[in-house]
Amino acid sequence: MGNACEGRVALVTGASRGIGRAIAVRLAAEGADIAVVSRPNPGMPQFGSTAETVAQVESLGRHAHGIEADLSDPAADPAAIVAEAEAALGPVDILVNNVAGGGYRPFFEWTDEQIATVLQLNFWVPWNFVRAALPGMQERGRGWILNVSSASAITPQGPPFPKGAPSQFGTIYGGTKAFLDRWTASLASELYGSGVAVNAISPQAAAATESLVNFSEVPAALTEPLDTMAESALALCSGDPAELTGVIGYSLQLLADLDRPVHDLTGKKLVDGWQPDALPEKIATMTAHREGRIIAGEVQLSSATLNRANDPASS
Repeated sequence: MGNACEGRVALVTGASRGIGRAIAVRLAAEGADIAVVSRPNPGMPQFGSTAETVAQVESLGRHAHGIEADLSDPAADPAAIVAEAEAALGPVDILVNNVAGGGYRPFFEWTDEQIATVLQLNFWVPWNFVRAALPGMQERGRGWILNVSSASAITPQGPPFPKGAPSQFGTIYGGTKAFLDRWTASLASELYGSGVAVNAISPQAAAATESLVNFSEVPAALTEPLDTMAESALALCSGDPAELTGVIGYSLQLLADLDRPVHDLTGKKLVDGWQPDALPEKIATMTAHREGRIIAGEVQLSSATLNRANDPASS
């Protein structure tokens, strides 16, 4: 295990499982104490809980504090959550806004209530956590804010447009994530030189969360392990704020660009098949699928076919 986050406190939302838990554990492996924020009694408890993430962090020799809050409820108070985390662990140096809501629906199937919930989770929650944590970071002259976004924020190109839910039905989820990306970039610009970094990271295509692995039929070629998401998050939560800020990045591409070795969540070993030299081919396949140049059922085709599909001149 390394010490890139030694002596720091991180607050991670949506951290009972999936990407949030992976990031929390990876930061702890690098020396951070972790405030774990998650819903009380989340659905599908077999996949994780606040207490389980706390236990994982503590097993790495770090302090952890669990805070259960339903952030989809506008009555939830991010300022109070930050205050509780700081009372338990010390000033928050790293804020990871991971919790999110969404789904893909045709335009006329969205209700006002559903839209309000997605806006609450994808806009107001991260906005208000930043409002609460940023003043202390500015006062201390150091801090790292990471917003977890989605490739659904990328505007579909057409006509003809790619088929699939993100392109056709991404009005609300993709729209809120695009908004998240945009204000991340502006806040990074506003704070540049203050010692506070502000970045956004998305899975390259789909992260292999517990629910995706158990309930989806996404082909393996369009998924990445949680280790790569956590490693890219670590890079953005420990880098020099004078250089690594304003990034609106995608996990595998960021790791390739930084030529950064990918460790498992505990930081003890490298992850086979996901080191920087193996990433360009995976990125090309995922990009070609998102742009509609290959479809999900074709991602297992031969390398020659994939090479043709990944060549823009062939589309």
